[in-house]
Amino acid sequence: MGRVWIDSFYNNLKSALRNLKFAILLGAMLPALCMSAEAQQAKKVPRIGFLTAASPSSVAARIEAFRQGLRELGYVEGKNIVIEYRYAAGKLERQSALAAELVHLKVDIIVTGGPTATGAAKEATATIPIVMAQDFDPVSTGLVASLARPSGNITGLATLYPEISGKQLELLKEIVPRLSRLATLGTSTIPGNAQALKEIELAAGVFGVKLQYLDVIATKDIEPAFRAASKGRADAVLALVGAVLNSHRIQVADLAAKNQLPAVYGHSDFVEAGGLMSYGTSVTDLFRRAATYVEKILKGRKPADLPVEQPTKFELVINLKAAKQIGLTIPPNVLVRADRVIK
Repeated sequence: MGRVWIDSFYNNLKSALRNLKFAILLGAMLPALCMSAEAQQAKKVPRIGFLTAASPSSVAARIEAFRQGLRELGYVEGKNIVIEYRYAAGKLERQSALAAELVHLKVDIIVTGGPTATGAAKEATATIPIVMAQDFDPVSTGLVASLARPSGNITGLATLYPEISGKQLELLKEIVPRLSRLATLGTSTIPGNAQALKEIELAAGVFGVKLQYLDVIATKDIEPAFRAASKGRADAVLALVGAVLNSHRIQVADLAAKNQLPAVYGHSDFVEAGGLMSYGTSVTDLFRRAATYVEKILKGRKPADLPVEQPTKFELVINLKAAKQIGLTIPPNVLVRADRVIK
């Protein structure tokens, strides 16, 4: 009887020791298993596609603003988020192929730098979320159903650009009181420009200004457009926004100065490149705000449920060097309204 009890005791002891060893081993393995799971999760870094019709140098400030917006939200490029950039460099016909590349890469979101890029992205995918960093009028062009309820896979920010173009002509009239003939440079294939022209025509009627529209479809059209403006005895130039003009803004500003033509632009990029004056939405602010859409979508929100936001920051920028170059004096009442003056 004693022998049986002793054997049973030793068997139970061995079993307990085995269980203890297993518990100790499991306890040692658990942290490693957790670390492995965390490492696997860490590898799932979001990949963002960035598509623009412009060249890298012409949108460098906008891209940096977008990166800044991401950093403010805790996303650092190269660490916990990856951005795939695609630039059409003013060649609008390339955008469809570039959009297809981003879809093939299976990016999580596509951020677009303008209306033609958004259109190309929309044609390429109906499932990957698309964030417009800026778009003139996404409702009229059919990109979204409405600003409040975009529907589909597209949302982002609108610039209200057409409404601003009339104000640009008003500013030109203030600095060039003799203005009677205006040359308007634009790209007819860009959505929103037709509406912008209507706004300019309305303002021109009020001020008694005759309009000369010059279509700039490609880079080769820029210099002939200025020759036509001079031949048409234009007193000033109004340049509509677009990838072709923006990608060659130094050339545009130089030609305006060479032809002694006061010019107003939609973006401050032109003034920083030597242009005379700009008035419009702060595009860098829009690109910074586009990062908030990226964060919301990465956290599970659907583009259809995120209303399209409108601009909140507008700016008037004047370049006094450019004014002096063409012998123009900017009236004090205009200078005092400027958000920034380049001397």
